[in-house]
Amino acid sequence: MKELSVNHLLGIKYINENDINLIFETADHFKEVINRPIKKVPSLRDITIANIFFENSTRTKLSFELAQKRLSADVISFSAAQSSVKKGETLIDTVNNILSMKVDMVVMRHSNPGAAYFLSKNVKASIVNAGDGAHEHPTQALLDSYSIREKLGDVAGKKVVIVGDILHSRVALSNIYALQMQGAEVKVCGPKTLIPRYIESLGVTVEPNLRKALEWCDVANMLRVQNERMDVNFFPSTREYAQQYGVDKALLDSLDKEIVIMHPGPINRGVEITSEVADSKQSVILNQVENGVAIRMAVIYLLASKIQ
Repeated sequence: MKELSVNHLLGIKYINENDINLIFETADHFKEVINRPIKKVPSLRDITIANIFFENSTRTKLSFELAQKRLSADVISFSAAQSSVKKGETLIDTVNNILSMKVDMVVMRHSNPGAAYFLSKNVKASIVNAGDGAHEHPTQALLDSYSIREKLGDVAGKKVVIVGDILHSRVALSNIYALQMQGAEVKVCGPKTLIPRYIESLGVTVEPNLRKALEWCDVANMLRVQNERMDVNFFPSTREYAQQYGVDKALLDSLDKEIVIMHPGPINRGVEITSEVADSKQSVILNQVENGVAIRMAVIYLLASKIQ
């Protein structure tokens, strides 16, 4: 059996193209499973997984929990808001206490960049990064690439523009790594204040004009404006942002080709995209949600197969 080159999924930059292809092949199999009348397989009956979320999450947490239950794993869910972390306990102590309950794998979201990597060096369990600060969100990038492959047949040679708040986005960084690894061309578009200064060193072009970006691309990934990560105003108003960087049906229809619209969610309807665009046939947003479960099943299954 083919296996991953890594024991943890900490970020896209730590894996290679063969790993991505193996995750996609495995997800193809699991996608067929989750569309059956009986959506469960007994693959991980002897594995216990802890979901540790130090930041709020609904979609990602639900997606991971569903993936784990579809594989018949035992699941513990832990929210830091109600935990001893509030009483001053360290990250390693918290996780080691959970691991002493004989947990095999930890899925963690944390506000500090590098938290998952730090944990992987200090605890005996397989770690899956479910988002660390504004650093990486590897499973989101994998499900995005998988959704592009499903819609357009391949990722290689495709032109993808990532639009919006690049500065605070872990989704953008993971997507850039994953798309380039698979041979796609990537541009970013957004207010100058929300584009990191280092971005061109990643081999990415900046296109400040949304219309030009959409005319160039095959796929537009519309990022959420992350107000909760902004301690100052990076643009005058939400209304002005929507006028300059939001996509409505009139703009889509005025292009000379059909492009694919993606969004990692949750959507601020009327800001990044209008409801008409979100619900149009060009949008693959609900496919992304379904593919998220299959991709996370694949990642968990492949990592679990490496646990001794």
